[in-house]
This record gives sequence, C-alpha cells and structure tokens, in this order.
Amino acid sequence: MEIINDSKKKVELEYPCNWCYKVIGESMEGIEEAVKEIVDEREHKLSESNKSKGGKYTSMNLDMLVHNDDDRQTIYEELKKHKNIKMVI
Repeated sequence: MEIINDSKKKVELEYPCNWCYKVIGESMEGIEEAVKEIVDEREHKLSESNKSKGGKYTSMNLDMLVHNDDDRQTIYEELKKHKNIKMVI
C-alpha cells in the first residue's frame, strides 16, 4: 500500500505492521465497548489520549497489529460506523 504524505512522497507499508487508530467518542466507556465488539479477539492496546476543551469528547489510541491493507481498512470502517464512535483518525 502507498500513502502520500504532505511532502508528496509515497510511503510504502510493509505488512504485517503495528498501526495506531485515534478513536474519538463521547466517553471512554463507549469507546472501550466499541473496541471490545470489533477487535476483542485480537491482541491490542487501548490507551487514553485527550479530552476536548469543553469535555464533550474524549480520544483513545488503539494500537494493534494489522496483517494487510484490507485488514487495516476493515477495522477502520468498523470503528467509524459504530454508534459510540464519532471519528477515527
């Protein structure tokens, strides 16, 4: 897979590789529930990241091994469409 960064250089990813998803929702509990439903069977690390200035949103980092580009994209899409998740970066 090639990713184009700001400097217009293509970045080659070699799989399997570790990947970090920034997951944003209204509560840590909601994010934890979503992650459990989507990737519970797989080894992963979920850690607190930031809270919005107004305290309405919180973000967490989901670190895990992805096996290929389809795997990485599927997890992203599943997280993004979960009711407890507002955004995935």
